[in-house]
Amino acid sequence: MCGIVGYIGPKQAFPVLIKGLTRLEYRGYDSAGVALLGDELQVFKKAGKVSVLEEYVAQQGKKPANVGIGHTRWATHGEPNDRNAHPHLSQNGEIAIIHNGIIENYNSLKVELQQRGHEFKSDTDTEVLVHLIEDIYIHNEGLPFEEAVRMALGQVIGAYAVVVLNKTMPDLLIGARKGSPMVIGIGDGEHYIASDAAPLVEYTRNVIYLNDGEVAVIDKGELVIKTIDNDIKTPYIQELEIHLESIEKGGYDHFMIKEIFEQPRSVYDSIRGRISLKEELVEMAGIKQYENKWMNLKRILIVGCGTSWHAALVGEYLFEDLARIPVEVEYASEFRYRNPVVGEEDMVIAISQSGETADTLAAIELAKSRGATIFGICNVVGASIPRASDAGAYTHAGPEIGVASTKAFTAQVTALILIAIAVGQRKGTLTKERVRTLLNELETIPSKIEKTLESNDLIKFIAEEFKDARNFLYLGRGYGFPVALEGALKLKEISYIHAEGYPAAEMKHGPIALIDEEMPVVVIATNHSSYEKVISNIQEVKARKGKVIAIATEGDTMMKKMADYVIEIPDCDEVLLPLLATIPLQLLSYHIAVMRGCNVDQPRNLAKSVTVE
Repeated sequence: MCGIVGYIGPKQAFPVLIKGLTRLEYRGYDSAGVALLGDELQVFKKAGKVSVLEEYVAQQGKKPANVGIGHTRWATHGEPNDRNAHPHLSQNGEIAIIHNGIIENYNSLKVELQQRGHEFKSDTDTEVLVHLIEDIYIHNEGLPFEEAVRMALGQVIGAYAVVVLNKTMPDLLIGARKGSPMVIGIGDGEHYIASDAAPLVEYTRNVIYLNDGEVAVIDKGELVIKTIDNDIKTPYIQELEIHLESIEKGGYDHFMIKEIFEQPRSVYDSIRGRISLKEELVEMAGIKQYENKWMNLKRILIVGCGTSWHAALVGEYLFEDLARIPVEVEYASEFRYRNPVVGEEDMVIAISQSGETADTLAAIELAKSRGATIFGICNVVGASIPRASDAGAYTHAGPEIGVASTKAFTAQVTALILIAIAVGQRKGTLTKERVRTLLNELETIPSKIEKTLESNDLIKFIAEEFKDARNFLYLGRGYGFPVALEGALKLKEISYIHAEGYPAAEMKHGPIALIDEEMPVVVIATNHSSYEKVISNIQEVKARKGKVIAIATEGDTMMKKMADYVIEIPDCDEVLLPLLATIPLQLLSYHIAVMRGCNVDQPRNLAKSVTVE
C-alpha cells in the first residue's frame, strides 16, 4: 500500500522524487523519506505527510544527486515515526532500500542476521531485507550486487515491490516485484520507477509493467529485466493512457469532489463503444471471447473487497435478474482462506479498482488452480488482476486519487450492467423489448447523473444539519440495499461517524432499537418495486422520532410529506438505480466530512490500494 518512486538520469533527483511522492501520497501518508545518491548518500525521512518531509529537507540542506529513491508509507510493521520511515539502510550504511509489501518470514531472518552481528534500528520487516542483501553481498566475494539482491529476494516469503541503490555504484538502480505493483518509465537517457503510473506521466508515456518475480536492473542507462531465477526477459513497452490533468485537482478543493463530479463522463466512457442502439446490442470482447462459457454457466462467483464488494452485490441482482444465472458474492479475504467449492463450470468475476488488491489476487489464484474461468473488472490498464484474468473489462473511470472510491464504483456497476445485459440477450432471458428499453435508458444515465449533481447545494444544507450526529442508519431494498451499504461505508471512511447499512426489512430485527430523535436514517425510497414496503419502514422510523433523509424519485409528492429531507433523483429503470442513488450519498458523506474538518482525500488509517493483507 506504500508509494515508491525512483529516478536515475541527468536530472536532479530530488524534485522528481518529491513530486512523485506527492502524487503517490494517496497510497500511504504515515511517513515519507528519500535517499539521494551523488558524491555521498544522503537519507532524509520524517513521520507525517510528504509536505513535512519537504520542509525538513529544505531545513537540513541537500547535495546534488542524479540518483534517488523515495517512499511514502502506510504502516504495517512498526508504528509511524521517523525511525520506521523508509528508506532503510544496511548495517554499513552503503545500501538503501524502499519497500511496498510484507516480508512474512522477516522475524526468522532477523534472528539469523542478529546472530551474525547485525543490529537493527527500526521495527520494520523492510530493514531486515536490506541487511540480508548486504550480508549476502559481503560474504560472497566477487558476487555482482544485482545477484546479491536477486539471491536475497529468493529467500523471502511474502509480497514486495522494492527499489535498491548502492552508495558505491552511482550508475545502478535495481527494482523488483512480487505481489505488489511496479512500473518502469523510460525516458531520454533516464529511467523512473514507481508503484503506479501517476508520478511518471509528466516525464514519459513509455512504460514497462513488471510481472511477478521480475527484477529490473538499470546500469549505466541500460535496462535489463530478469526473473528471480535469473532468466533474461524481453520487456513489453506500453504507452500510458492517462494524462497529467486527470491526476490534478483542476480547481476543486479535493480530489473526492472532483471525482464525484466526473461521474457523468466516467460512466459515459465505461459505456462508450460497447452498445449499439441501432443494432440493440452490447458488444464486449470479454463476453465474445468466452461466449460459449457464459451461455452454459451453472454459477457465477463474484469476489471483491470494500466498495468493490458492494458493486459485486449489485452484480448479484443483475445477473440473477437479467441473465437468470445463480450468483454468490464473496469477500475475497474470506474466499481465499476457506475451502470454497469452485471448479471448471464456474465463472469467477474479480472486481478491483486498482487491480492490485492482495486478497482479490489470491482469490483469483485459488479459483484458477481449481479450473474456474476468471473475468476481471478493473480500472487500471496493465495491473496484476487483468493480467491474471482469462478475460475481462476495463471500467475507464480514469485515475481515482481520493482514497474513498466514488467514480470507480459507478463505473464498476456500469460494466456489470453491460455484462448482464449482454449475457441475458445471448441466453434469451431478455426480450428484445427489454434489451431496447435498458440500452436506451443506459444511454441517458450520464445526463441523469448531471441532473442528480444539481442537488449539491441541498445536500450541503442537509449535511450541515447532521454533521454532529454520532450514528447513521442506511436502509434500502432490492437494488437499493447495496447502495445503502456503500453510502454507510463512505460516511464511515471519511467522516469517522459510525454508520450501518441494512436491508430495510431487517430494521425490525434489531436496528430499530437504536432509533430515536438523535438518529438520522437515510432511506433509498425511489418509486420502484417494494415502494409501499419502504413507506412502511419510514413510518416506523418516524413513529420513533427518527430523522428521515429520503432518496426519492423526482416528483414524488408523497415522500415529501413523510420524510424530513428529500433528495430527488431522475426516474430510471430499477436496474440502473445504483448509478443515480449512490451520487447523493457520496455528496452527503463528502460535505459532512469537510464540515467536521476531516481530510477527505486521505482519511486516517486508510490507503487507496490494499496490496498487503
